[in-house]
Order: sequence, then C-alpha cells, then structure tokens
Amino acid sequence: MKIPLSNPDITELEKEKILEVLNTPNLSLGPKLDEFERKFAAYISSKYAIAVNSGTSGLHLCMRALGIKDGDLVLTTPFSFISSANCILFERATPVFVDIDEKTLNIDIDKLEDKIKQLKTQD
Repeated sequence: MKIPLSNPDITELEKEKILEVLNTPNLSLGPKLDEFERKFAAYISSKYAIAVNSGTSGLHLCMRALGIKDGDLVLTTPFSFISSANCILFERATPVFVDIDEKTLNIDIDKLEDKIKQLKTQD
C-alpha cells in the first residue's frame, strides 16, 4: 500500500501565475516578489515584510533579529524539524530542549517554567 506524504493542492490559477513568472527573466527576484512582500505586510498590518527562500532562512533571521549570540541558551522543543536547533547552533548558542504538551504538541509551558527555574539555580 502506498500512502502519499502529501497530495499537491495546486489550482489552475496557481499554475497560470507560476507560468507567468517562468516566462520572465525573474525567477526569484522581481516585481512579483515586491508585490508579495507589500501585500503580506499589509495583511499582517506591518510596515515591512521580507520573503526568504525557506523556513530555515526565516528561523535564522529570527535568531539574528533577536540578537542570539555565542554562549546564549535558547529554549526550544526537540519535537521539531532539525532547523530549529541548527539555527541556534549556527549562531554558536546552545539549544536547551523542553518537551511538548501531549495534547497540543507545542512546547509544554509547565515544563518550560521548570526548565527556566532549573537553569537559574545552575547560575
């Protein structure tokens, strides 16, 4: 039995828009990128939005924007894609793993608080 990882969900309109870009000299930069950033910024009520090539790049920019640096401890969950920890490591910081809540599958707030207390007593 074959179980697909995911089925494509691409409409004819999306295919048309992709072909519009493919028929120009601008595959990654250009007017469509500028338009997307402007529209996304408006959608989230922000002055600016910056598109990146991947979620990993976005996470890395967040590390930089937050000023994460060599020697910092960053709490994260091990129940995530490897990029979550790799972006921390790339900035020479240390990922500190906190388990997830079994119901939400997000980081467990109670365990997060316990980990912070534990780290403070180690200082």
